[in-house]
Amino acid sequence: MSASGTQEVVLGLDLGSTATKAVAADRAGTVLHLTERENGMRTEEPGEAVQDAAAVRDSAFAALTECVSWTRRAGCRVRALSFSTAMHSLVGLDAEGGPVTPAFHLSDSRCADVAEKLRGDWERAARLHHATGTPVHTQSVMVKLAWLTQQRRDLVDSVERWCALKDFVFTAFTGEFVTDQSLASGSGLQEMATLDWHDEALSTAGVSRQQLPEIKAPTDVLPLADEAARATGLPEGLPVVLGAGDGPLGNLGVGAVNTGVAGLSLGTSGALRVVRDSPGVDERCRTFCYYLADGLWVSGGAVSNGAVVGQWASEVFGVDVPDLLDEALEVPAGARGLVALPYLMGERAPWWEPGLTGSLIGLRRVHGRAEITRALLEGVAQQLALVRDAVVDTGAEVRAVRATGGGFRSRVWAEAIAASLGLELELADDSGGSALGAVLVAWRALGELDSLEEAADLVRPSRTVPPDHEAARMLRKQRGGLERLHRAVSELAPRAD
Repeated sequence: MSASGTQEVVLGLDLGSTATKAVAADRAGTVLHLTERENGMRTEEPGEAVQDAAAVRDSAFAALTECVSWTRRAGCRVRALSFSTAMHSLVGLDAEGGPVTPAFHLSDSRCADVAEKLRGDWERAARLHHATGTPVHTQSVMVKLAWLTQQRRDLVDSVERWCALKDFVFTAFTGEFVTDQSLASGSGLQEMATLDWHDEALSTAGVSRQQLPEIKAPTDVLPLADEAARATGLPEGLPVVLGAGDGPLGNLGVGAVNTGVAGLSLGTSGALRVVRDSPGVDERCRTFCYYLADGLWVSGGAVSNGAVVGQWASEVFGVDVPDLLDEALEVPAGARGLVALPYLMGERAPWWEPGLTGSLIGLRRVHGRAEITRALLEGVAQQLALVRDAVVDTGAEVRAVRATGGGFRSRVWAEAIAASLGLELELADDSGGSALGAVLVAWRALGELDSLEEAADLVRPSRTVPPDHEAARMLRKQRGGLERLHRAVSELAPRAD
């Protein structure tokens, strides 16, 4: 509250892959209001995943304007605006700052051949990974730029500047062409040691420093432009905080910032991340490392297959997802000997191989849809455990897990993941997510919080799920052979196009 008793809020604008969210939250981290606007995705060509940058900008203005209207009706005073965004996006602009390419989404995989060629020179790929913290993979902006430079000169020749989708939207709010250190850290173009653009990565991508935005800290503040103020109803000159990428902010939004506390998200895909005070990836290049803010880094990995495996099983067996997951809950841990490599969508961490295909091993006549579904869920849980193991190999500690996401509406997901990790899951509400993380960064930027650790302490779990120790023992034993199984199957199974 302000001295006058007026409720003070910060607005968080989250530019997500499928929707833009605008939230209003107070200094205690309580989300008071949330507005959503859908963002479309074009997937007409094989491997294509692009968005209309101008449409995403317009949805951001629409969501924010509605949220501002709510603050007026509620009698709240807006202290600042802050940003969260999906990482690994890319859009080309003309000299006037207008988009001349679509916004390439992280899942656009048309650069797969270029990624494979770059990874074929493993010494160079590992050097780039260890320097930038970003795997040489189709999600990397560096790889997408290299593909465009080599194969789409028609687009490249029309581009004056390159940036992330959030940078384009941010310019519309402030008039400044800038990016934040967190978002840049996921591009594959920024050096972890200096937080500046990395010369070898720029050369590999085929771009110059002059074509990229100025890099600023996530807690840096710029004034809201007059035109944006008039469009949204916000006061002119309102502090606009740069914010950060949605992955690192997701840890902050669920309170997983303190040493040893991992943040785990489970939606269509999934991720596990641990905050640390210095950058670094494991020697085998299984993990990523992205910047959060205030000298904090997030180490971990994202898996391409999360709750999507349950959706796929539902479509194949013609049973609604909740009913099918209830059936899987009745199957004992270990799925009666059935093991799944759940690579329906290829795989990111820890293998970073987009062409992988899924497999069922140990299939017998006694196995039905419930066992297959249980095996797929446990396969996802085991991938997340492999990510945790790789993170631990970097020297990080994982003693607790704060989890969130739509997948946890079913108890079977929580039980499978808790058993695979061998740790209690602390389930957090997902009302604000990364947008709430952006709000907390803004309160820090305004000087209302002494540290991001203090911000994280504001967020508490709603319930806990303990691991079944017998199931944990069984899955830990199985996990010891999963990498060998993955390699053996990879030699036999065809790669996806």
